[in-house]
Amino acid sequence: MLARVFGAALTRQLAAGRPPEAARLLAVRAQEIVRLNNRQALARDWIHLLRAARRAPRIAAVPVRADRIAAAEPAIRELARCLTAPLPVTAQGVAMASVLLTDVTSPVYSRHSPVTLAAALDAAMAQLDPAVPLMRTPQTA
Repeated sequence: MLARVFGAALTRQLAAGRPPEAARLLAVRAQEIVRLNNRQALARDWIHLLRAARRAPRIAAVPVRADRIAAAEPAIRELARCLTAPLPVTAQGVAMASVLLTDVTSPVYSRHSPVTLAAALDAAMAQLDPAVPLMRTPQTA
């Protein structure tokens, strides 16, 4: 229950690289976000973003950077594919993909983001690679 209440904050910590095993609530949140049904929902949100960017009105409550999203369409589709693959993935990768969609300072929304959308997507996909160890060991930390 607490992992859901503090979900956004825990997801941000996971995205930043804090290991799930560092705290019980982080571990619970990590287990929740890596479930295939949750990853599939996140992938749908990314595809919805692509559609919304194509028809983005000039005035919106939270305007998206339609130009950046359109330019990153192949990477966004690849991210969605990675999220829906029925293979285990790291919580960090899923969290990174989630934070990009929910943080208004991310390159999806902000023209002042210090990172490009392409670089942020690449970083998330790198963590979603099934070859990345699911748990850190002293050698991989």
